[in-house]
Amino acid sequence: MLRLLRWLLLLLLLPPPGSPEPPGLAPLSPGAAPQAPDLLYADGLRAYSAGAWAPAVALLREALRSRAAVGRARLDCRARCAAEPGAALPALLPAVPAPDSGPAAARGAWEPLLLRAALRRAECLTQCGARRLGPGGAARFRVGSALRDAFRRREPYNYLQRAYYQLKKLDLAAAAAHTFFVANPTHLQMREDMAKYRRMSGVRPQSFRDLETPPYWAAYDTGLELLGRQEAGLALPWLEEALQESLAQVESCRAGCEGPEEQQREEEEEGTGRQGGLYEAIAGHWIQVLQCRQRCVGDTATRPGRSFPVPDFLPSQLRRLHEAQSQVGNLSQAVENVLSVLLFYPEDEAARKALDQYRAQLGEPRPGLRPREDIQRFVLRSLGEKRQLYYAVEHLGASFKDPDPWTPAAFIPEALREKLREDQEKRPWDHEPPEPKPLTHWKDVLLMEGVTLTQDARQLNGSERAVLDGLLTPAECGVLLQLAKDAAEAGARSGYRGRRSPHTPHERFEGLTVLKAAQLARAGTVGSQGAQLLLEVSERVRTLTQAYFSPDRPLHLSFTHLVCRSAIEGEQAQRMDLSHPVHADNCVLDPDTGECWREPPAYTYRDYSGLLYLNDDFQGGDLFFTEPNALTVTAQVRPRCGRLVAFSSGVENPHGVWAVTRGRRCALALWHTWAPEHREQEWTEAKELLQEPEKEEGEEMPGRDPAPEPPSRRLQRVQDKAGKAPRVREEL
Repeated sequence: MLRLLRWLLLLLLLPPPGSPEPPGLAPLSPGAAPQAPDLLYADGLRAYSAGAWAPAVALLREALRSRAAVGRARLDCRARCAAEPGAALPALLPAVPAPDSGPAAARGAWEPLLLRAALRRAECLTQCGARRLGPGGAARFRVGSALRDAFRRREPYNYLQRAYYQLKKLDLAAAAAHTFFVANPTHLQMREDMAKYRRMSGVRPQSFRDLETPPYWAAYDTGLELLGRQEAGLALPWLEEALQESLAQVESCRAGCEGPEEQQREEEEEGTGRQGGLYEAIAGHWIQVLQCRQRCVGDTATRPGRSFPVPDFLPSQLRRLHEAQSQVGNLSQAVENVLSVLLFYPEDEAARKALDQYRAQLGEPRPGLRPREDIQRFVLRSLGEKRQLYYAVEHLGASFKDPDPWTPAAFIPEALREKLREDQEKRPWDHEPPEPKPLTHWKDVLLMEGVTLTQDARQLNGSERAVLDGLLTPAECGVLLQLAKDAAEAGARSGYRGRRSPHTPHERFEGLTVLKAAQLARAGTVGSQGAQLLLEVSERVRTLTQAYFSPDRPLHLSFTHLVCRSAIEGEQAQRMDLSHPVHADNCVLDPDTGECWREPPAYTYRDYSGLLYLNDDFQGGDLFFTEPNALTVTAQVRPRCGRLVAFSSGVENPHGVWAVTRGRRCALALWHTWAPEHREQEWTEAKELLQEPEKEEGEEMPGRDPAPEPPSRRLQRVQDKAGKAPRVREEL
């Protein structure tokens, strides 16, 4: 009954049919005390599962609003109580009494001051939380790690977009879908839904907006874009806003470190509550708070949908600020910002040189020029916390992974410094791939296979890339093309659940894995000759790739995919997009900064890539390499039967495919790895399946890869407990 009343109450808060929606997901009841987000979210999912779309929208939106309100209340209470004199913790403890005064006197000198201040701070926070959040304060809104992860992954927006779609509110459905997709760029179902929304006539381009990303990212990206256009004067306010908002976001994160969730996180990880006496409990909780606070900079520097932060996020912003200010003549502010950089890196030669240059241009000494106060407070506070954490690591057995490369070596105990060096030297392959052997080492392999080297890395204006011709005869290309055609006619597609390409609405996409080919061959749907040739050719490519790039370290196939892209007739006029956007195969490419993060959702274990082409009777579809900015084309390769383009999979080889504007382009895409644990298991299964004796007539072959249910006919399922979304395979 209580749940039914909650649904009815929230339904009353929805606008009447036909009334305009507020922009974004605006608060439903401004000023109202928040409710428990976990209960609202659970009720919202129940309403969603029952097809009660309007109550689902109301409950999910209120869950988002309540969670945000709890976070703001905690931040405000923390700031207010820290400013109250009676609740302020002592900045310095009294001097330790003389040794002859005894241990009781030493303990009594600081204990009353510290514990009294802690009690007053707790009283202040409790009363403030009760005023803002109701009886029980923030502790009443304590939630488990599973729900925290669900909100972090923006799962409520996944359900909201479907519910809005059912309510015919397409603009809000597109906004919710885009918000979820930003944080989950490899979610296959949402990728398809986004493509559908873009094709709907009732959805405006401005509907695709992110409702969750903190504002400092927009300011940060705008500032970088203006700097790239040499418009330093216009970039400065954006860069300053990005820095200020980044610091504010760090403070907001730090406020959450003192909440009940961090205490619960520790108990969940340890399996029990705290052990030991009073001081062990105080120290244990304080270590947890410090560890959380140190993670806040990394969390702030991590873009939605990424797993790793932008390196040196705050120092890099200061560098761009002082460079831009020098360009527009604000030398005093440039000095303040370069001095702030030196707080992080006192020996930075570029910063020291810039400081000398600015001081020379200013002429007379300016003793009042100092580092920025906000950065000075941040660095001193962070160093104080690091000192305590490293003490706990050395003397209390605590663990701490320092997120900052600028931490002075003097803060790290000598024993830990040695361990850090050992960890860095343990796996050199993770940092530098092996150099290719001289030509004479692999030339015999090429001659044996009848393959010719058409272009090497120098001719392709890059590194670790090559074009090899002659891997297939025209007859073999024909067999593989027929295999792809027969499989497509049989409706066998792997990797994508739609006819349209996941990268462009102007092409159709067909994909076939080695295991699916073997299964179809066993069923008599496609010829066994084609399936067998697919296996043989993939091994041929692996052998040549290893001989050319990695003769001293074995390469394993990690994925093999026969893919075809077909231009859709009538949709090619004035086409401006690519068949496949520029990307790297084992890292997430950020063209704005030229960075490439080797982190999920990228397939980080991929080390070398290969593209074996089967035909050239189509228009467009050339492969091209670019600089890391994804704009400057460095080389272009035209597909042809039997041509292999092989290259390393990292940031040194960003690549894309021009639009296929007529015909059908087919290629065998292969990825190789040094890691044996990531070798392609389906390849082995396919080989075993093709070697099995034929079944007697009338026997049925068990299907290992049942066709997925069409997305238009089912609801989006809740993700598994680990929160792993389906990953999109990147094929060319």
